[in-house]
Amino acid sequence: MPRLYPLFSGSSGNCYYLGSSERGILIDTGRSAKQIVTALGDNGLDIKNVMGIFVTHEHSDHISGLRVLASRNRIPVFASPGTISALSQKNIIDEKVEISPVTLTGMEIGDMYVTPFHTSHDCAEGYGYTVLTSDGRKTAFATDTGYITEEMHSALEGSDTVVIESNHDVRMLQNGFYPYVLKERILSEKGHLSNDACADKIMQLVEKGSTRFLLAHLSRENNIPVLAENTSVCVLSQHGMKRNEDYILKVAPEKGGEAFIY
Repeated sequence: MPRLYPLFSGSSGNCYYLGSSERGILIDTGRSAKQIVTALGDNGLDIKNVMGIFVTHEHSDHISGLRVLASRNRIPVFASPGTISALSQKNIIDEKVEISPVTLTGMEIGDMYVTPFHTSHDCAEGYGYTVLTSDGRKTAFATDTGYITEEMHSALEGSDTVVIESNHDVRMLQNGFYPYVLKERILSEKGHLSNDACADKIMQLVEKGSTRFLLAHLSRENNIPVLAENTSVCVLSQHGMKRNEDYILKVAPEKGGEAFIY
């Protein structure tokens, strides 16, 4: 049975494994190749069983281990055309990295079907992904976006499990030490999803049948795990939704998460 492993999550690096012990895929490689291989091993997983790496965008906390991990282990890489161009300009990819664009119609890899959707972020061409696994379950990855567009909502709706960004608490960010320009960037439609925006979207998705949520990409400086968690739980409670009955919700740890209940 496929399982979801949040290996790393947050502004210091992001990487998720979805699959079984026999084969699976990685979403992003935002830590060093060595750290990712170690994190897989800690969960009884082998890098040799990774069928492909799907990149969301070219920011360093999502691709820092990409070149070494992909070339050393001969793992094919997939991303949007815009991200591939940006990675090439950054000299992240070379002839040793097998990289291919993913069209919006999606692609089959092993016993999974991966479909991308556009996100709203200050990058070349950001993607989120939905993954349909062999047991008929749909998992969505939606991080690094300033807001949930109609395209994103359509992609997320009907997912069994949603990995969704709960990046910052607006008040912590506004009162924090970040420069004004950076605050404005994070709060913009090309920035990151706040706890409040995340909670509202989760509530809508629960109403449409989604039951499992993993809060991801929390800011170390502008958020606290319990605050992100409580924000969503409170909104859901206000709408009569009971935790562990109507939905399951957890926070992805910064490092070394165990398999998420799938």
